[in-house]
Amino acid sequence: MFASRIGGFISSRPWLVSLLVVVLLAVWLGLGTLKSAEDTSSPATSTTAPLAKVVYQTFQAQPTYKILELYGRTAPNKQANLAAEYPGSIVALKVKKGELVKKGQLIAQVDQADLAVQLDKAKAMLKVREKEFKASKSLRNRGLQGEVAFFTAEAALVDAKADVESAKRDLINTEVRAPFAGIVDRLPVELGDYVSVGEQIAHLIDIKKLVIEADVSERYIQFIKAGQQASVTFIDGKQATGRVRYVSKVSSTSTNTFPIDIEVSNDTRQIPAGVSTEVSLNLKQTPAIKITPAMLALDGDGNLGVKVLKDQRVEFVPIDLVKASQDGVWLAGLGQSADIITVGQGFVRAGDAVIAVKSDSIKP
Repeated sequence: MFASRIGGFISSRPWLVSLLVVVLLAVWLGLGTLKSAEDTSSPATSTTAPLAKVVYQTFQAQPTYKILELYGRTAPNKQANLAAEYPGSIVALKVKKGELVKKGQLIAQVDQADLAVQLDKAKAMLKVREKEFKASKSLRNRGLQGEVAFFTAEAALVDAKADVESAKRDLINTEVRAPFAGIVDRLPVELGDYVSVGEQIAHLIDIKKLVIEADVSERYIQFIKAGQQASVTFIDGKQATGRVRYVSKVSSTSTNTFPIDIEVSNDTRQIPAGVSTEVSLNLKQTPAIKITPAMLALDGDGNLGVKVLKDQRVEFVPIDLVKASQDGVWLAGLGQSADIITVGQGFVRAGDAVIAVKSDSIKP
């Protein structure tokens, strides 16, 4: 009965339904605004992210030489083109290509023809001229001969001596001998070949010592001195210690680099000339800290460096490489001591405050 009256009352006044809906909507929106204000007025610390935790290690700098890496190529310590000094046919070859020879060893013999006869003739004529000169001198001393005849005899004696020496030299020049101990690298003649003066008979090289030829940029040439030690790595991985024996004072116009020569011992002659090498030279000494490559990190711009701690905040230091090896790298620019983040450096950025734990305080 009561419900029917209420229903009739509402149905006769439909605007009451709309009013009720509007009131309920206003109340709901008010509650939402109040909740938002309460959330905004809550303490900021409740939404702050926790500080990252990192592990660091303290490193001390040590005096370290900056290393200059160069690429070079081996060359013989000495080499010579042995050419014919007297024309004729090759009547004897005393060596083979690739053979090791001693200094002064006979390599090839050119036909002597009648040089021996010419030498005997020159010696005989020399004896005649010597006797004529003695007789002329004796006559002049006694006043029986004039000065012109005396000087003519003297000139004839000088010519005879020259003829003897020339004949001896021609005989010597028919023999091609090694000017130093080495290996016969090339032997372009055969037995019976006719050779003219200046024609190549053999090419001799000395590789008991090797010379590594390399180029140094103008930036570092002032640090390179003759006699300085160098570490050499050959293409097969073998290593040796050499010394700088030549530093050019004039740069190449095409590359603007300075040629240098490094001498390396090769007593067994196992390392050939012409192979590639890597050369390491010590430059200036500077304080550097040695770390493992795993400690390196990138900044936001992709630069490589290390992340260190300063007053519990992260600081990024770009690398200044001094030298590198298989077990680590040496970096300058970090001061005499540096706290380097070793664990967690990939999760923090420069300027971040962190919770830092020293590595030696962590129990294994």
